[in-house]
Amino acid sequence: MSWFGDVGRHSVKDVVAGDGFGPRASSADPSGQSWKSFLRAQASAIVLTDFFSVDTVFLKRLYVLLYMELATRRVIWFAVTDSPNATWVSQQARNVAWELTELGMEARFLIRDHDAKFGGSDAILESAGLNVIRTPIAAPRANAHIERQIGSTRRECLDWLLIVGHRHLERVLKAWFEHYNQARPHRGLDLRTPIARSDPVIAMPGRVVCRDVLGGLIREYSVEPLSAAA
Repeated sequence: MSWFGDVGRHSVKDVVAGDGFGPRASSADPSGQSWKSFLRAQASAIVLTDFFSVDTVFLKRLYVLLYMELATRRVIWFAVTDSPNATWVSQQARNVAWELTELGMEARFLIRDHDAKFGGSDAILESAGLNVIRTPIAAPRANAHIERQIGSTRRECLDWLLIVGHRHLERVLKAWFEHYNQARPHRGLDLRTPIARSDPVIAMPGRVVCRDVLGGLIREYSVEPLSAAA
């Protein structure tokens, strides 16, 4: 028998949310604002991270560690391993800290779940000035932006390919994330790309050029000016 008796789970959810027990921005946000408001207000200072797994044709499981900037949806770092131990994850944290410095990003928060694979990487990121925030347990929507990115990576790329091994997966993801950052429009960005294109999208005479990515799985289009096409 349920402790809640005949009360439905949706009723319990409504009561819990109404009493203010929903996700909060934890101690990093003492104002007590909602999680959604916190993400919106601090988007330019937030980096998101998560793991996802990929199985090869030889039934070997590989793990991908991903870091993404919230405001622009730009993937700033990824790495692949078959053994995501504490030493490996800590090294990736150092790489991310260096990458943030190279990009000139003033990140203040890193959001992750409670996955034990993160090991001791928190101390490295905190020493670089990042406040690590762990999402509530069993609340995947609290890190929904990177979950959506992982879903797009699967639906638009990995679900259509047979991955042979570690190096093959790295090559595929490198091509995909370059496309994701520089050529794929995002609804959350008003159909802009995470990394702004150097040439403005304007009507101009020229020839439309198609470039195949990942053997034609993805196609990118651009306009070649008439002077260059001649």
